[in-house]
Amino acid sequence: MHKSAPRAGSARDLDEAAAERAFSVPMRTRFRGVTAREGLLVQGAAGWGEFSPFAEYPPRECARWWAACHEAAEIGWPEPVRDRVPVNVTVPAVGSEHAARIVAESDCGTAKVKVAEAGQSPAEDIARVEAVRDAIGPSGRVRIDVNGGWDVGTALRMLGELRRFDLEYVEQPCATLEELAEVRRRSGVPVAADESIRRADDPLKVRAADAADIVVLKVQPLGGVRAALRVAEACGLPAVVSSAVETSVGLAAGVALAAALPELPYACGLATTRLLAGDVSAEPLVPVDGHLPVRRVGVDEERLAAVEIAPGPWRRRMAAARRAWEAGDAADPAT
Repeated sequence: MHKSAPRAGSARDLDEAAAERAFSVPMRTRFRGVTAREGLLVQGAAGWGEFSPFAEYPPRECARWWAACHEAAEIGWPEPVRDRVPVNVTVPAVGSEHAARIVAESDCGTAKVKVAEAGQSPAEDIARVEAVRDAIGPSGRVRIDVNGGWDVGTALRMLGELRRFDLEYVEQPCATLEELAEVRRRSGVPVAADESIRRADDPLKVRAADAADIVVLKVQPLGGVRAALRVAEACGLPAVVSSAVETSVGLAAGVALAAALPELPYACGLATTRLLAGDVSAEPLVPVDGHLPVRRVGVDEERLAAVEIAPGPWRRRMAAARRAWEAGDAADPAT
């Protein structure tokens, strides 16, 4: 990939104008091996931003997360073309009864079901999807998220079992583009690319490989709302905006992206505050009638104090990410 073009703003803007507060919010249910979401909240001229890359990500990968935080805190987001966005409920890899209860309490007409959790059996996945289909009803939409956990053979077998539940699509069934393309070609189930977009040096290879019908866009991993909009335009495929399980501060950036897309044919994976046991806002982003409002989110001192941790390690991590960004180690994903 080429080195990205000029980067808006500067690190000094962020450092001099901002308050930085670290947080650790417990998860209600273990989610992809994570039991708490941690990160740094940054207040700048435009409002609050969030920097919350996962623990295993190195500075080069974290650089885009820094850019997204900088955009939110210091630059702001593009004007929206809608005032609310449709969302799905996310169902973790829980038991079937729990899964049905999550859907029934969600106020959403679309459900994304996590499958292929380490240590769980295919039978548990099938039971969970069946319970979700029953709970959401025949008019509801059900999609599954594999997070790259299957090989091609497993994907074809499982989709053969699960397609009776009228799947809207399968998200990242396998790890590689070649595998995605084969599953897409042989299964007849639409394929959405997530990790192949957000963790790739060149997200645009997904379309070139004919590997997906849909792209999943996440603001922090792509470097901000504007960068994600460029990826969506360059890919030329329908987009689903999803969260990285942020607090409402980070989630607001995903809502801003969904609100700015010219077309939004699918419900977005942004109703994830319910996965957290707390939040940092007195007015968290929660769905009403299956939609989230488009708005900025502020920080409530009392709620933040309840989950605040020492900022030193996170400030150091953000500084390393910023240096990687300024060095051009994380190029614009749409170039």
